[in-house]
Amino acid sequence: MFGSGSTTGHDNSGVSPVRFVWPYGGGEVSIFGTFTRWTDLIPLSPMEGCPNVYQVVVSLVPGLHQFKFYVDGQWRVDEQLSFVSGPYGLVNTVVLTRDPPQNIDSETPGRSNMELDDVSVCPEVIQGMSAADLEVSRHRISAFLSTHTAYELLPESGKIIALDVTLPVKQAFHILYEQGIPTAPLWDFCKGQFVGVLAALDFILILRELGTHGSNLTEEELETHTISAWKEGKMHLSRQIDGSGRAYSKHLIHAGPYDSLKDVASKFLQNSISTVPILHSSAQDGSFPQLLHLASLSGILKCICRYFRHSAGSLPILQQPICSIPLGTWVPKIGEPNRRPFAMLKPNASLGAALSLLVQANVSSIPIVNDNDSLLDVYSRSDITALAKDKAYAQIHLDEISIHQALQLGQDANSSYGFFNGQRCQMCLRTDSLHKVMERLANPGVRRLLIVEAGSKRVEGIISLSDVFKFLLGVG
Repeated sequence: MFGSGSTTGHDNSGVSPVRFVWPYGGGEVSIFGTFTRWTDLIPLSPMEGCPNVYQVVVSLVPGLHQFKFYVDGQWRVDEQLSFVSGPYGLVNTVVLTRDPPQNIDSETPGRSNMELDDVSVCPEVIQGMSAADLEVSRHRISAFLSTHTAYELLPESGKIIALDVTLPVKQAFHILYEQGIPTAPLWDFCKGQFVGVLAALDFILILRELGTHGSNLTEEELETHTISAWKEGKMHLSRQIDGSGRAYSKHLIHAGPYDSLKDVASKFLQNSISTVPILHSSAQDGSFPQLLHLASLSGILKCICRYFRHSAGSLPILQQPICSIPLGTWVPKIGEPNRRPFAMLKPNASLGAALSLLVQANVSSIPIVNDNDSLLDVYSRSDITALAKDKAYAQIHLDEISIHQALQLGQDANSSYGFFNGQRCQMCLRTDSLHKVMERLANPGVRRLLIVEAGSKRVEGIISLSDVFKFLLGVG
């Protein structure tokens, strides 16, 4: 069945079916070992609904077996399984008893299951990383960030859009929508300085203010209401939102091209912001600076991934599955105490409910799920700019339009109908390694990954860029 030399028949006396699993992705995955006399390769197939997890069932006789994986032309060993040094270098091992059947994968080392088809993608108990591995990895990442500067984030070429504070808010959000950008730095010509950032959250607060009875802001005033006037009003509004009387900072959080990447990353985490302008001025007073770049955590993460790409072994934590480390926000289990509720909404929930949840829960996105909590789509803060199209914000009531309808407004008329959009919903599995999650988050425009169950796409949690950096830097 798998080629000569392999004992894979199920009718042989004394053999037992054993499942081998490679959960780390790849284009072509095979396995060979003592059970193929180290000659023939047995191909693994992707699991249904889980294309990054490969598996094969092989019939083996009881005893000690050694094996290696062959992934995209390279010999690989699963370091989460037991391994020894043999004639073929490092090899994985499995001891097969007479109690069939068994699953051999990095999530269930040495475990036996009574049902062969009952595949547990990631059980609750996983061998964790050592404190030494964690400390070494964090130290090396911190050292890299401390010795490299924001200058490395600057692209060779590109376009940056800045808005003048005298621009009407309505026109500003049309620009954000047309340019497909979620934020833009604000320029005050009178001060000769960049003074802030206009973000999607501003538009959310404006729409909620418009829908509030007794609001001082009307749709007519929005036509001429300037960005600077809105920012002044926002300071008063923010006190009402958080109830603490704390106002938003008047000062722009920015960095210079020669600031360390660690300092820039710290600005993101300490101020809970999504972009940090990189400014440079030749004047002693810092006036009329040049806007060099809009830094993001994904850009810094890309630098980390690029630097350690060929030396990932020096960072032991990168091979850990995300379900084995304290990373991200997970859906609480029944009866689990002291866990923050996980925000999800159904597609028929109102847009007003979604916007309120984004503001009050202080999250940047909300998974949209069906009755089985399977992922359909995601509503993010940046999706609000779609309401600038054809002045849709003036024709709707937030509590009368559903999230589904709101998302349809942002789609092209020529796009095929379908609530699930693979490009919008960036997903991962709980068995994915931290390295794989980092690589995906390093892509431009990706700020979070939804953790879903293989096959059903049931939402299990979410990991954001800030979650990854807080873990890598060891900050709370």
